[in-house]
Amino acid sequence: MQLSSETSSPPLNIATPRAGHDIALKAINVSKRYPTGVEALKNVSLEIGEGDFFGLLGPNGAGKSTLIHCSTGLARPTGGEIEIFGSDAVDHYEAAREAVGLAPQDINLDWFLTVAETLDFHGGYFGMRKKERKERVDELLEAFSLTDKRHERTRTLSGGMKRRVVLARALMHRPRLLILDEPTAGVDVELRLELWQYVQQVNTEGTTILLTTHYLEEAEQLCNKIAFINGGEIVAEGTSGQLASKFGVSSLEDAYLALVGRKELSRAHVGEDSP
Repeated sequence: MQLSSETSSPPLNIATPRAGHDIALKAINVSKRYPTGVEALKNVSLEIGEGDFFGLLGPNGAGKSTLIHCSTGLARPTGGEIEIFGSDAVDHYEAAREAVGLAPQDINLDWFLTVAETLDFHGGYFGMRKKERKERVDELLEAFSLTDKRHERTRTLSGGMKRRVVLARALMHRPRLLILDEPTAGVDVELRLELWQYVQQVNTEGTTILLTTHYLEEAEQLCNKIAFINGGEIVAEGTSGQLASKFGVSSLEDAYLALVGRKELSRAHVGEDSP
């Protein structure tokens, strides 16, 4: 993957600059109740500034994916409002959806398409012209070291290669907001670090990023702002240091353990009871 800081490759022009809004994503009192009675989101309010690398952390079932689904049209909130760069993402979502690239946790590729076709078709969905799509496909295949895989069907790829295709696909139409839902789940350390380098580059070039992850070191390394969500509610926001201070601990990991009520698992306590 040609993504390290030592590479001489030119920037990818990930996001197309446009006059717009200084808030990338704004959620106002968003709630989501399922027919079963489960209340996945409880009046969630959140702002992600343009250019932020924002981490959304919480245990399984906390509401992370539900908030993402409501923001991208995969689910409809029961109440509240969501705006993407000032555009209504719920009732008039066309402009909002165009501004978002989503790399979901589950690898949802069409196994009968080649790598190049996967990217090309995605660009077509967003109205990119044929010449522009071809140039963009070539650009992303090179950036993700997928050029020699362009004619392979996605079902034949390794897990790591599939992850690269999912991220490249999310970036195909040059979204202004990139949403990464557990992007490094189940990948090896080498690929995780490569993906870190890439998303940092993308953010530096102007793309706002919303990241959900269970890897606390990932959030600490990448995110300039973090929110904790638990039980469908935002319970704390700030930088890694501010969250640690709020919970009266010394690290983001310990703050998270305090959030989920598992302080006894803190590495600071390891060995304390040993003779």
